[in-house]
Amino acid sequence: MRRAFPSPVLAISGLALVLSLGLGGCASGGMVDQLPQALGGLPDTLPKRPQTGYQFPAVHDMPPARAAEPLSDSEQARLEKELQTARDNQEALAKSDAPVDVPPAPAAAAKKKPAPAKNGRTSGAKTNP
Repeated sequence: MRRAFPSPVLAISGLALVLSLGLGGCASGGMVDQLPQALGGLPDTLPKRPQTGYQFPAVHDMPPARAAEPLSDSEQARLEKELQTARDNQEALAKSDAPVDVPPAPAAAAKKKPAPAKNGRTSGAKTNP
């Protein structure tokens, strides 16, 4: 029977060489930074690495307490009534024939007015399938 390696010493030293090369890539430190560019190092024109590591945001810190107090029930009811009144006023203006102050359209848009569609739909609008 023939051995794959001539001696166990060579097998162990070969294994140690492979492991050391594999673990050498995991070494912390700028080994590539110290190599000359001719041997695969970084060019001299690159900016230097920062001396301190990157600071990650503190994701587990709680935000500070709010300065404003939440609305009380009476304030919330008052604001809802004001919103309802404003909505009713807008609906009444939309239903009435009173002219509404609208800014003038640009000249290009005033020249091209699409003809109203006969079926009540807006011309050019796509229908949903």
